[in-house]
Amino acid sequence: MLYDHRVYTTRPGGLARQLALYGEHGFEVQKRHQGAPLAFLVTETGPLNSYVHIWAYENAAHREAARAALAADPEWRAYLARSSQAGDLISQENRLMIEAPFFRKAP
Repeated sequence: MLYDHRVYTTRPGGLARQLALYGEHGFEVQKRHQGAPLAFLVTETGPLNSYVHIWAYENAAHREAARAALAADPEWRAYLARSSQAGDLISQENRLMIEAPFFRKAP
């Protein structure tokens, strides 16, 4: 499995607006192309004003195809335009990760 671990940081006071915007205009579109995320989390302690989501793919080719389909979706492009116009996001960190060799998921 290939895991896409993403961290987004918003301006102070912008987290609730960004999450509402994504919840209304982005989440269902993204799920349609990538499936449900493994996790979608909001920071409780540590660097505030941030959220994390983790997506799982069979491999790099699966990720590439899913991301290409998402990027071509007019609803996703409309969400990105709304998000950019809102101006609440200030940074994004993206890591592609694989499982450690000794890790086994519970049955």
